[in-house]
Amino acid sequence: MEINGVTIDDTYAEAFPTWVCRVIITAVTKDWAIKAATEATGFATSAIGCPCEAGIESVLSGSETPDGRPGVAILICASKKKLKEQVVERLAECVLTAPTTAVFNGITTAEEKIPVKLHFFGDGYEYQKEVGGRKCWAIPIMNGEYIGEEEFGIVKGVAGGNFFIMGENQMAALTAAQAASDAIAEVKGVITSFPGGVVASGSKVGSLKYKFMVATTNEKYCPTLREKVADSKIPAGVKAVYEIVIDGIDEKSVAAAMGAGIKAAVHVPGVKFISAGNFGGNLGPFKLELKNVI
Repeated sequence: MEINGVTIDDTYAEAFPTWVCRVIITAVTKDWAIKAATEATGFATSAIGCPCEAGIESVLSGSETPDGRPGVAILICASKKKLKEQVVERLAECVLTAPTTAVFNGITTAEEKIPVKLHFFGDGYEYQKEVGGRKCWAIPIMNGEYIGEEEFGIVKGVAGGNFFIMGENQMAALTAAQAASDAIAEVKGVITSFPGGVVASGSKVGSLKYKFMVATTNEKYCPTLREKVADSKIPAGVKAVYEIVIDGIDEKSVAAAMGAGIKAAVHVPGVKFISAGNFGGNLGPFKLELKNVI
């Protein structure tokens, strides 16, 4: 298959289950909401070495938030066992500490919820109040009050949706990756947790040489190793590869994001090939065929 002269590999992205919590962070301005959301989603690119995977899902207008202020929705993804801890720690350390912030549950229809009890920080001066029809706690702090819900819905989502963008040079591939990331940012219910939504150091499980390593460079997708690796996945003329990795609240959302990203990438001059990563079905139950997502 080809789109705009770019070959689309006849393969699939292999994704796996995760648990997802959606948090709405509001503040006096959009800028301050983004600052808090950025801190709350830090050090959360990959579960390989981070305690969770997290990112900004969307920027919200006042008409989309419970308190009528500008906001940002973030997704925090982890195993069910780790998710509560990560939500509590990130809201307590990164959002409660930020100027003018409030937090609200972003999945009100979820059957399962986790408690996030931050009101004890009020040391007895905290009190309950209703905001936008929601039961919240108000905690007195130095700039006024921090407002927050303390039950957050969680759902079983999908992690690891992906595709590779291969270009004739580094800037062509990177420009296409940026275009893909920007397109995906418009899709609700998903995040791209890596820096700028782009992965430069695609990895494989384990190591061929260093047995103590959990993950190492995926030599099959390294252009500089094309002539040194017998089963290289790099087509002739490709000098750079970037991977886009997507987590989301469900398979449909991840597939939509993959489709949007690929369609944006193939319109950048110098893009030669689009592929995806999988482990032959050994990683997870979700197989997102490239020909279907586009």
